Amino acid sequence: MKQLAGKTALVTGGASGIGLAISRALVDAGMNVVIADIQRDALDSALDQFNERASLMTLELDVANAAAWQQAVEKIEARFGNIHLLINNAGVVVSGAVAEATLDDWNWVIDVNLRGVVNGIVTVLPRMLSHGEGGHIVNTASTSGLLPHAGAVIYTTTKSAIIGMSEAMRSELEAQGVIVSVLCPGPVVSQISQSGRNRQAHYAESGYTAPKPAPIAQEQHVADYLMRAEDVAAIVLEGIERDDLYIMTHPEFAEGLAQRAAAQASALPRRPHNEVLKATMARVMTNPAFTDEINRRQQARSPEQEKEER
Repeated sequence: MKQLAGKTALVTGGASGIGLAISRALVDAGMNVVIADIQRDALDSALDQFNERASLMTLELDVANAAAWQQAVEKIEARFGNIHLLINNAGVVVSGAVAEATLDDWNWVIDVNLRGVVNGIVTVLPRMLSHGEGGHIVNTASTSGLLPHAGAVIYTTTKSAIIGMSEAMRSELEAQGVIVSVLCPGPVVSQISQSGRNRQAHYAESGYTAPKPAPIAQEQHVADYLMRAEDVAAIVLEGIERDDLYIMTHPEFAEGLAQRAAAQASALPRRPHNEVLKATMARVMTNPAFTDEINRRQQARSPEQEKEER
């Protein structure tokens, strides 16, 4: 999406952290921005941080509630007209041993992180396709969806699903004028570790106890190395304008990503390829979105960047 000014964006989980920073960046880019969040007081606090409010709207929204999505989008269209950019950013996390997790732990994270994204797509995507003005969807996943690790099984389950969903949607929708990107942040300053504050009563039973606060000195040491949400927002804005499939934030994950790809490739059976099968099933054995992403990135690199990489 090259031209953002005058168009309308909806950002879920937009009242704090990465969502709020993205909202600011989009307002600065000249968009009408709708900040949606489950937390009313956070919405009020976020609104106080903007000087220009004519192009800004806040909505209380539980992304896991499909009916609430329908009502929210109708309000947005009444105020700003067509929606052109959907940032499915709302997310929660629980962590700990998977054997200790209850069904409520699983349901809460799946309903917000995955079903919340699905609700947004089901509600907004048909409208994007029908208004014919083009559109862009950014689904917030995580590097945990690319590099799973112990202690984050439930969270990783949802974020891995969002990555696969986005990759499949990209190859299906780009020809129809809707670009799909997946944001995979690394360690960022945000409030997701306190997402339990918004955990609804019907998900109350948990196998996890609240984590003990880390010593202040240790917290500060870690915080010194976390990326600021504003820096993530700048990366996201660039990714939207460039139509990137993957929006990544941390180069430090390069070794892990290469190891995962190599591990998967090494697991393939050592036998001759069936060329007939490859030709018949080509569309499920490759995804043109991958080669398109590689080519776009290569074309976007400056001579100076290519020199550094060599």
